[in-house]
Amino acid sequence: MQRHLDVELTRLKDELVRMAGLAEAAIGLAVKALVSRDAEAAREVIASDGTINALEMEIDELCLRAMALYQPEARDLRLLAMALKINNDLERMGDQAVNIAERTLELLKEPLLKPLIDIPRMAELAQRMVKESIDAFVHQDPLRARGVCAQDDAVDSYDDQIFRELLTYMMQDPKAITRSVNLILVSRHLERIADHATNIAEDVIYLVEGKNIKHHALDPSARASA
Repeated sequence: MQRHLDVELTRLKDELVRMAGLAEAAIGLAVKALVSRDAEAAREVIASDGTINALEMEIDELCLRAMALYQPEARDLRLLAMALKINNDLERMGDQAVNIAERTLELLKEPLLKPLIDIPRMAELAQRMVKESIDAFVHQDPLRARGVCAQDDAVDSYDDQIFRELLTYMMQDPKAITRSVNLILVSRHLERIADHATNIAEDVIYLVEGKNIKHHALDPSARASA
């Protein structure tokens, strides 16, 4: 016979997938607004934040109610605790998408500084990490989670490369400083999104294997255990 808690856990996973989809869509639309210089799309991202925030509160309530009503055993309790953390990471991703949209509105006040090449690539990678981290959670797949962790270095490399390039623009032309800083901030917001996806992946590994790999996800010992 199916436990009431199992029903609640299934619902919880479905809601987290839904929230991840909203966050991923917000990230995609924010970057699209930046690249296409679409103020309306940027405002749409900002307006969508309320939906993500409301869903975060709903998921928190689901987790806390399950803990209170069903007296979960150790593994289920760990899953619920991880769901609370993942919920917070997803909400923060939505906030980062809003930050990108706000930077876009500032950038639209001036002419385009340069063609945007690395930022869209970086955004695509960050979005993929979001999707794969949630897939890893739903399927409790530590191998997929480690794949997410491994992609974080590539996002960091994009962030460093974008910073160096825009620093050159600022040094060559003081009039480029404001636009360069805004683009650097966009890159940093994308880097933070990737960090949140990595947090989720690390939580999945802890949930399934009981191993805490935070801060050394790519150590040789971590690879060897994958």
